[in-house]
Amino acid sequence: MRHDPTARALVIAMPEVFPWGRHLTSDEVRSFTLELVEALSDAAELDVDATTQEVIAGWRATARIKADPGHYAQAREATSGDFAPAAL
Repeated sequence: MRHDPTARALVIAMPEVFPWGRHLTSDEVRSFTLELVEALSDAAELDVDATTQEVIAGWRATARIKADPGHYAQAREATSGDFAPAAL
């Protein structure tokens, strides 16, 4: 995928398949495409499809926050303080 000349066509098609992709930058669409292809490969080769759903959900959430300039600006603000340990 990283060196496949047909990968460009796939990257171009992504916003048609995932309309919310229009809120991502070109670099983000390329990253999303690569991650999705890798997850689909794992699903096919290893029978692990949860990763595919996680990749799509994560990038969709990124697009959702970037679609609203106010929320995106707020999300990019620096935070401070102790937010306690993360639950594992």
